[in-house]
Amino acid sequence: MSVPLSILDLAHIGPGETAADSFAASVTMAQQAERWGYHRIWYAEHHNMPTIASSATSVLIAHVAANTSRIRLGAGGVMLPNHAPLLIAEQFGTLAALHPDRIDLGLGRAPGSDQNTMRALRRDPSSADRFPQDVQELQGYLTDQTRIPGVNATPGRGSDVPLYILGSSLFGAQLAAALGLPYAFASHFAPAALLDAVATYRKGFAPSAQLDHPYVIAGVSVIVADTEQQAEALLRDALRKRVTQMLGKGRTFTEEEADAVLESPAGQQVAQMLHYAAIGTPPQVRAYLDEFTEHAQADELIVVSAAPDRSAWLRSLELLADVSNLTMG
Repeated sequence: MSVPLSILDLAHIGPGETAADSFAASVTMAQQAERWGYHRIWYAEHHNMPTIASSATSVLIAHVAANTSRIRLGAGGVMLPNHAPLLIAEQFGTLAALHPDRIDLGLGRAPGSDQNTMRALRRDPSSADRFPQDVQELQGYLTDQTRIPGVNATPGRGSDVPLYILGSSLFGAQLAAALGLPYAFASHFAPAALLDAVATYRKGFAPSAQLDHPYVIAGVSVIVADTEQQAEALLRDALRKRVTQMLGKGRTFTEEEADAVLESPAGQQVAQMLHYAAIGTPPQVRAYLDEFTEHAQADELIVVSAAPDRSAWLRSLELLADVSNLTMG
């Protein structure tokens, strides 16, 4: 690849699995990804989702970091309105002290949950409105320029943990540009605003102490298999699983039911989330990602495996690394 290639690990809990199983799989994947030559792995904050284990993002990062040695690790992202900026500065300052030059901090403003869970988090419904101020407060703690007189993050003060703004709309693009921070767009599940957001970010970018030029990370779903037929079958299974999770309301669809739902307007909306998806053999996926990099004006790609099971997930990442000439041996 002509740009760095990274991974978003959603820390899935599969059928019949526990959170511990998910964490063990994340460690295995990170160790393999490090050997294959991927640039970084990020974990996203979600809450009250029985199939996602990355709710305590900083704790998971610490565990994976302790079991790897080189690969960068971070949050993609921490949903900052759920937290006091000082606490996040202390958590990621701790991670940076334990694992120097390996820790990233991506920041989002969504709740990462539904309305009831948001209340359980003690989140003020208006807290998202303070997101720009919270980002700057957090940045102050991490750069030894606190905005709250007499209050410092220990650990964290002067750690300069790099910040990234995550987004799926123009708001995040405008904020990242104004603050001179890298921008990561969630095109792997919210493709509609990609081009407008990237254009807005690049046009409005103001250099900062962290970054002197725009830097865009674009998300893209991938399924890589040894044959095109295998990849298409995995995609169909992944779509069936996704409509069950998002539209099943607690029940599991049969394959026939899932296929019928996928033909409905609601199902098509779910499928549209995979608008930017590289599906196929290694050469086919490599060609798609090269085109997508240019299309998105991306400086880095972060891939999300859409494969429905772990063996296919790891195989996708291995094949992608090989065809992208990442392998370090």
